[in-house]
Amino acid sequence: MKRWPSLTLFTAILFVIWLLLNDSVTPGQIALALIATIASAASTAAIRPLSARPHHLLTAVGLFFVVLVDIIRSNIAVARIILGSRKRHFNSGFMHVPIDMRDPYGLAMLACIITATPGTIWAGLSLDGRSLTIHVLDLQDEESWIRIIKQRYERRLMEIFE
Repeated sequence: MKRWPSLTLFTAILFVIWLLLNDSVTPGQIALALIATIASAASTAAIRPLSARPHHLLTAVGLFFVVLVDIIRSNIAVARIILGSRKRHFNSGFMHVPIDMRDPYGLAMLACIITATPGTIWAGLSLDGRSLTIHVLDLQDEESWIRIIKQRYERRLMEIFE
């Protein structure tokens, strides 16, 4: 039998979102939000096979800002490619990136980061879990992409999740 889920950051955020969406902090809405968040936490605990144990909050905050800067840079780069596509030929393609991370939450985070960054998309993970396939809109240098993913993202995610 699974133990009663503890109040996590996720349930606290759901509680606040409920109150914000209802634009009310009346006792009835607080009670309803409390019931909804506890019920959702209890019902999803049974289908969640592993619990995430993130470490190093400062590394996670640093990773957030690294990803934010990379998304802004990628937006500018993709806009230049699209707006200037007649002037310059770009080379899109798939590539394989060797990875060392094995934590499923870290891999899910890496998939979100890669897919959220304009010009790249996570295309798959090998069956043995040792390499991922990504599609890059303007693939000029595979080694630089591997270095970016391993040093900027994977290293930090491994510190957070493993």
